[in-house]
Amino acid sequence: MAARPRFTSRATVLVLVLCSLAAILAYPTRQFISQRSEISAQRAKAEHARQQVEQLRREKTRWQDPEYVKAQARSRLHYAMPGETPYIAVDPAGQGAAKSSASSPAPSDGTAAAPAKAAKPWYASVWDSVDAADTAALAPPSSPAPAPAGASSPHDH
Repeated sequence: MAARPRFTSRATVLVLVLCSLAAILAYPTRQFISQRSEISAQRAKAEHARQQVEQLRREKTRWQDPEYVKAQARSRLHYAMPGETPYIAVDPAGQGAAKSSASSPAPSDGTAAAPAKAAKPWYASVWDSVDAADTAALAPPSSPAPAPAGASSPHDH
């Protein structure tokens, strides 16, 4: 009796059919899996958007309440009701600057800058900067000498 071959032609055909089925189904399976992950990502985005819409609706409802609007105007814009005297306390030592650094940057030299700027009107500061720019433009580039103390700017008249 002759020895039987290990793989018969039937087995070879069966292996080729299974390999071709695997090759044929690989791409659609991969697409299916990627589409399922995209669908779940889109659902998560939609849920997040729904939550944002709900939060904005609640906020809109709060802004419809006149008492809430008054409270926000008082806290954010420092408004006061008629008959009240509003004031803002400034710590001259600058100790409060470290606590409020999240809302506004602290001065670099550690002093309170607000009282110094409040002593001079804004238009005077603008005019001083225009005069300083004019003086810098008129000064020769080699010798930036300051103007004499009694000299007046051409814009002072």
